[in-house]
Amino acid sequence: MRTVYLNGEYLPENEAKVSIFDRGFLMADGVYEVTSVLDGKLLEFDGHLKRLERSLSELDMDKPEGFDDLLEIHRELVKRNDVDQGGVYLQITRGAADRDFVFPKDAKPTLVLFTQSKPLLDTPAAQNGISVIFADDIRWGRRDIKTVQLLYPSMCKMMAKAAGADDAWLVEDGFITEGSSNNAYIVKGNKIITRGLSSDILHGITRASLLKYAAEAQMEIEERNFTPDEARDADEAFISSASTFVMPVVKVDGVEIGEGKPGAVSKRLREIYIDESRKRAI
Repeated sequence: MRTVYLNGEYLPENEAKVSIFDRGFLMADGVYEVTSVLDGKLLEFDGHLKRLERSLSELDMDKPEGFDDLLEIHRELVKRNDVDQGGVYLQITRGAADRDFVFPKDAKPTLVLFTQSKPLLDTPAAQNGISVIFADDIRWGRRDIKTVQLLYPSMCKMMAKAAGADDAWLVEDGFITEGSSNNAYIVKGNKIITRGLSSDILHGITRASLLKYAAEAQMEIEERNFTPDEARDADEAFISSASTFVMPVVKVDGVEIGEGKPGAVSKRLREIYIDESRKRAI
């Protein structure tokens, strides 16, 4: 049984309880982060912490007690649960208060963390690539804030599953925004193309590092909007996220991309990202 962290206590998972009046439950009034674990160490922790602070600020949400100890808490959970590969999920909500659309003035924020052990490296998806479908992007406009409002992304993944695919790329005003839980990229003529940062997409921590490493490797990068037709006609495609690193996409909307298998650019970027992340893990 896993040990989890709830508001200052390490508890067996079946003993951790949150109020039915918690606004995360009633209003999806919360933010979250997922920090990957590789070789028992945390990847990109500083980036996740910085984004978490921004999400809290954008929602005018107070930091919970224990915020300054988050690195220690992450490490303690990894140790107690013997996580070699996987991740640490963190969620902060505005706390418990009688149901009201107006923010409560004196609610105490809820802080929850738990671990998940799962393979991140030599997975079938990483070796063979994944397939994606297209879905309309009808999410709220502040996708740059990492909130717990994840119903539509969940629905998109279920749409993909029903279509015999692995995930969905979301389309708005004729352009791809991002994946249901990841950033999206295509490669054309050895040029890496991905949507630029704005409130339309999540500012991926993995994305930022990946583009930095790609530039250092003298790869050409173009940050711009791209269309579903461009994706179908790409030489390669891939996604990035904390839990997938760099994941090749070999089929888009039923169309095989390139040779229908992971391409050289995505494979090389995955190697670079894993190698650099291991060097910087804490």
